[in-house]
Amino acid sequence: MARTRSSGRWLAEHFNDTYVRQAQSRGYRSRAVFKLQEIQFRDRILTPGMTVVDLGAAPGGWSQFAADQIGSGGNVVAVDILPMDPLPGVTYLQGDFTEDRVWQNLCALLGETPVDVVLSDMAPNLSGNRSVDQPRAMYLAELALDAAEHLLTEGGCFLTKLFQGEGFESFQKRLRGRFTKVATRKPKASRSRSREVYMLAQGFKS
Repeated sequence: MARTRSSGRWLAEHFNDTYVRQAQSRGYRSRAVFKLQEIQFRDRILTPGMTVVDLGAAPGGWSQFAADQIGSGGNVVAVDILPMDPLPGVTYLQGDFTEDRVWQNLCALLGETPVDVVLSDMAPNLSGNRSVDQPRAMYLAELALDAAEHLLTEGGCFLTKLFQGEGFESFQKRLRGRFTKVATRKPKASRSRSREVYMLAQGFKS
């Protein structure tokens, strides 16, 4: 299939991207790791010994970084519908976490261990049509929050990707009802033209 002019521009931008080059040189699986890294350095959401659930984890950049931050005494459980190569310190579950079978397997993997942090960098395949893409993105964020509300221990933390637009404020309001502190983060690794931001919710009220 022939490349379109826009896809050609995207590929050129991607391979000239500073964060892409840094990820490759440091052995990270994606440039997205630098978004989590910046949030971690600012907010210190990951500490040694924690249990972390990473929703929509493939190709594994966030899980990779989280496992490094929490150390050998911690536990990262990653979930995605796509296959993902193994990572040290990460237990991977392939499947849709909204399906009962996969959810039960996730809960079985966690056992009685309290979950300290739920991460979600999930996003839909963007069509370029905001009236279609925005509801899809918000739906994924809602699913991630539903999971977090079931998994998190008292005082736990939830970090999710959002796109500014319809539904953003109501989602923020829902977070404020369940967490003691809610903040918006726009990491430098998020492209400036993108409406992408991250909502960080801390102090879960179980």
